[in-house]
Amino acid sequence: MTGGLKSLKKRRRVQVMSMAGVSVALVLALLWFLPDDSFQFFRSPSEVSEAPPPPYERFRIGGLVAEGSIVRGQGEQVSFAVTDGGAVIPVVYTGILPDLFEEGQGMVAQGNYIDGRFEAVEILAKHDETYMPSEVLDALKEQGVYVDPDGAVVTN
Repeated sequence: MTGGLKSLKKRRRVQVMSMAGVSVALVLALLWFLPDDSFQFFRSPSEVSEAPPPPYERFRIGGLVAEGSIVRGQGEQVSFAVTDGGAVIPVVYTGILPDLFEEGQGMVAQGNYIDGRFEAVEILAKHDETYMPSEVLDALKEQGVYVDPDGAVVTN
């Protein structure tokens, strides 16, 4: 009777290992076939300025909308500049901007860096006037230009 029990345990172990292997293979296959824009990196304006990414690479850029930089074109086209205090990157976007989008406020845009400007396909909205994405906050603190909502300058 002990021989049958050992055989059952061995068979169960093989089944569990097989299921684990199939699960890992399915996850790897899913990751392989995901669209390229599923994995987007965040870059600050200083990082883009120092090491411009290739035009085919989609990424997110964030910082503050530079004062006096918003220019509205024909239709829904708008251009502005984004800064982290260390560099300024021109941005162009065609579409409707979020309600809380304004100069001096934090923003994140998704798109490509082509011919010296960031061509945004999406401008990500803030939740309210005090919210700022953590990536933007970290980039601004790194440059020493972050001012918290109470008015105090915060540096690392």
